[in-house]
Amino acid sequence: MKTVKTTEAVGLILCHDMTQIIKDEFKGPRFKKGHIVREEDIPVLQSMGKETLYVWEDDPHVIHENEGVEVLYHYCSGQNCVPSEIKEGKVECLAACDGLLKIDTKRLNAINALDDIIIATRHGNTMVKKGDKLAGIRVVPLAIQQARLEAAKVILENGPIIEIMPLQKK
Repeated sequence: MKTVKTTEAVGLILCHDMTQIIKDEFKGPRFKKGHIVREEDIPVLQSMGKETLYVWEDDPHVIHENEGVEVLYHYCSGQNCVPSEIKEGKVECLAACDGLLKIDTKRLNAINALDDIIIATRHGNTMVKKGDKLAGIRVVPLAIQQARLEAAKVILENGPIIEIMPLQKK
């Protein structure tokens, strides 16, 4: 990605969602990631206080934050976990059933020691209900180096770090 002046961004692709806040009226994404900036968007962006924008610059060694968290989610989550919607470089891991949450804290700490990746979880060995939030997985910058994801993959190659053991009737 690169930074450009808003007035020079026509035809370029936005790297992230642009949130607009109008007091007591609206708060949400005004422009979505991947939007191609048009001439008529410039006054709106400037009214939102955007003098510069982050736009996508093709680099095979860099992955957008949303794609990065999708990859991390699949590496990290195991049995009986489901993802939330991916937004702004973050995905939540949710419980697909009632059960006992198991977290591999040793490998979790190893992942969190990597730059640009954050995984926050609930305490392991606790009971969870279907739909409970188990973890938040986030890529901190707007893009992440492919090498960081490869390092995470090595740490996680022995299986996921977040799993739920479903309750069983005896």
